[in-house]
Amino acid sequence: HSLLSFSKRGFSVRSFGTGTHVKLPGPAPDKPNVYDFKTTYDQMYNDLLRKDKELYTQNGILHMLDRNKRIKPRPERFQNCKDVFDLILTCEERVYDQVVEDLNSREQETCQPVHVINVDIQDNHEEATLGAFLICELCQCIQHTEDMENEIDELLQEFEEKSGRTFLHTVCFY
Repeated sequence: HSLLSFSKRGFSVRSFGTGTHVKLPGPAPDKPNVYDFKTTYDQMYNDLLRKDKELYTQNGILHMLDRNKRIKPRPERFQNCKDVFDLILTCEERVYDQVVEDLNSREQETCQPVHVINVDIQDNHEEATLGAFLICELCQCIQHTEDMENEIDELLQEFEEKSGRTFLHTVCFY
């Protein structure tokens, strides 16, 4: 939700989608704007600008797309990425399930562990901001552990108590 704030704190961060298409809010909850992952942020921005500039300015989607296109040209789908990560964070249980399912279906080559952690965050500006701070603090604490493998469960429990949120956690292997 706030990649730049993570980058400023020295974290190497990437953002992915996990669905078959990119879905952005539309004029009604049952009418999302649906794009292929090959569609650039610039193309999405211009499409929404043409459809209803006022609506997509007011709901912040144009601002989000403008910010995103300064980071990378288009959305990326996690299942198409073969890079190796130490930690994968998701903000929705459905996405967590898709990530874990994808990682477990891959052929294990190096047996390098990857921790997959989910904290549910409602998809609105206020929750996203609070969630970004919580996740950033969690990442900083993980970074400063001496033995992540043995300390992460206790750390997540502390964050659950502190935040009132439930975290899901599993370890997968590359």
